[in-house]
Amino acid sequence: MKIALLGLLQSGKSTIFASLSGKAIPPSGSTNIAEAIVPVPDERLDWLTEFYKPKKTTYATIDCLDLPGFNFTDEHGRSAARRLINHIRIVDMFVLVVRCFENPAVPPYRNAIDPARDLTELQTELLLADLELVATRIERLEKNLAKPTKNHAHDKAELDLQKKLQQTIEAEKTISSAIETEAELEIIKSLGFLTLKPMTVVVNVGEDQLDKEFDFTGIIDSAIPVTTLCAKLEYELAQLDPQSRHDFMTDMGITVSAAAKFAKSCYSSMGLISFLTVVSDELRAWPIKQGTNALDAAAKVHSDIKRGFIRAETFAFEDLKELGSEKAIKAAGKIRLEGKEYIVKDGDIINFRFNV
Repeated sequence: MKIALLGLLQSGKSTIFASLSGKAIPPSGSTNIAEAIVPVPDERLDWLTEFYKPKKTTYATIDCLDLPGFNFTDEHGRSAARRLINHIRIVDMFVLVVRCFENPAVPPYRNAIDPARDLTELQTELLLADLELVATRIERLEKNLAKPTKNHAHDKAELDLQKKLQQTIEAEKTISSAIETEAELEIIKSLGFLTLKPMTVVVNVGEDQLDKEFDFTGIIDSAIPVTTLCAKLEYELAQLDPQSRHDFMTDMGITVSAAAKFAKSCYSSMGLISFLTVVSDELRAWPIKQGTNALDAAAKVHSDIKRGFIRAETFAFEDLKELGSEKAIKAAGKIRLEGKEYIVKDGDIINFRFNV
């Protein structure tokens, strides 16, 4: 699971990345793509760690990329941004960061703070990058169809689809809005279209704007999550030791940091859930796509478990928390033996029975 943070110059995107990763904020003007493995907070693992007292607790993680800030105000900046965008077609999700905070020491992009304008510009550039790829693909397919090949039927189907995508983008709509069937998705999913990917929006506000709400109707799809956070505050929290952080958050009336909520939001936006295992003194959360069956979930733990799968012994975290022990769960008939086709649920605690 890989996400990329995208934003215009001075959006505070790299400060958010530093808050999530624990790394230092890169120097202004850096042209490098930073990368970090970020744990996904999970209160269930916190509770289970106290309950089981394992030697090791392993949280689900997200591979997070931080791209240098985009500058579309001149041709040099546009070319640099396009090269960067082409590097991240393989990521699973985008986070679009826009600025709303005031700071005289940090000049705003295009000399004005306007999150709606900035989000529109980011969306437009993603669409243009996809339009460029569509045009290239159409040209190649038309050349292929000019001569007989064994892939003629497939190329014809893709050409028709690419022309539909071209019309969609020219109408300023995302590719995801044009895909109607699994068959269409299968044709193009390997091409890395940017506006086919799930995305979320983060508005970086000042400390006095934490309650501010934003309406981006007409700019993004209404289903796209919008998170408000103060990158400066989150970075300061991340620098504190656990007790000082707890005290500071308590004083401010904060129960969960916005950075933690944001990481969980990304996880959810990618359609991921976690099942949990307690094996060999390790408590661990395993990320899987929602709708994954027990056999494929077993493969996440080890290929041998999938190969020798017998049953999945499972119970719900909430039942353990409510009843207080595995013995009480068993007495209540809450422990189940499930087969290969069982659809794993978020928070299932599973012990795989297998034989190889």
